Amino acid sequence: MPGKSLNPNLKGALFALMAFGLFASHDVIIKVLGGGYSPVQIVFFSVVFSFPLAMLYLLRDTTAGTLIPVHPWWMAARTVAAVITGFCAFYAFSVLPLAQVYAILFAAPLLITILSIPILGEKVRLQRWIAVGIGLCGVIIVLRPGQQELELGHLAALVSAICGSFASIIVRKIGREERTVVIMLYPMMANFIVMASLLPLVYQPMPLADLGKLGLIAVLAWTAGRFLIAAYNSGEAVIVAPMQYSQILWATLYGALFFDELPDDMTIIGSTVIIASGLFIVLRESKAPGSERPVQRTRSRAETGTTPRVSSLLPPDRKWQKSKAKDLPK
Repeated sequence: MPGKSLNPNLKGALFALMAFGLFASHDVIIKVLGGGYSPVQIVFFSVVFSFPLAMLYLLRDTTAGTLIPVHPWWMAARTVAAVITGFCAFYAFSVLPLAQVYAILFAAPLLITILSIPILGEKVRLQRWIAVGIGLCGVIIVLRPGQQELELGHLAALVSAICGSFASIIVRKIGREERTVVIMLYPMMANFIVMASLLPLVYQPMPLADLGKLGLIAVLAWTAGRFLIAAYNSGEAVIVAPMQYSQILWATLYGALFFDELPDDMTIIGSTVIIASGLFIVLRESKAPGSERPVQRTRSRAETGTTPRVSSLLPPDRKWQKSKAKDLPK
């Protein structure tokens, strides 16, 4: 009917598709710049250009308190993990085909499921263990050890997936007690300090056009974050979260258009296995009690410490809230 508004879940899915399309465009620019500059330089200037936009997020945090973390050791571990995640992801995008990088990074839900056991004390039942095992087989299919030469980029993508999952799961552990400004600021400041100290070793003069591309990276990440927040404000997590896998389609398109890259059969098969296992985990969690949803409660791209973290500003999953309320004693 004319004038009838979109279904909230459909609207959420469309917003999420826009968000992840912008994130994919962000990664293409990283790959373009990675052909001529060190990841250290790209990360450093990405942080510099992101700071003004980060202030728009940080000024919204009216929570009383200081910038001293409530959980300093967990915050230190998360900060280190975020810095490693960003550097490794930027390097992987620079040297590997986009589709291969995404396929490996899509292992994050599997890793979050595993890490939720020791860090959050979550329960993982047999069906999800089977899904994790199948998904990790998909990663092996993509990497094909023994059939193709494994490069440093493959290791970087794996390390980025592991550290990104670790950083995300720590936020789930301490996020309710730490200020949003603290969670966002520490990784960005650490990246700025670490990359600034290394920059003299790798610096290459940058023309204005390339500086503009770095500025565009910051704008794309910020805009994608806004769309992702709108997506979770509109739809349920179980509908919105799987939209992240659309990035593999963007990677295939961008790879063919700009880099003469086409994913081979094994990358396609491995990606399909990884995505299927990740979707199974998300769908299983949508039916699980509120205390058994580590992946759905970690609902955005991995923390890289180069842009404001979106997850801190996402609204709570409405189904998770209802389930949590049922778990509380009457």
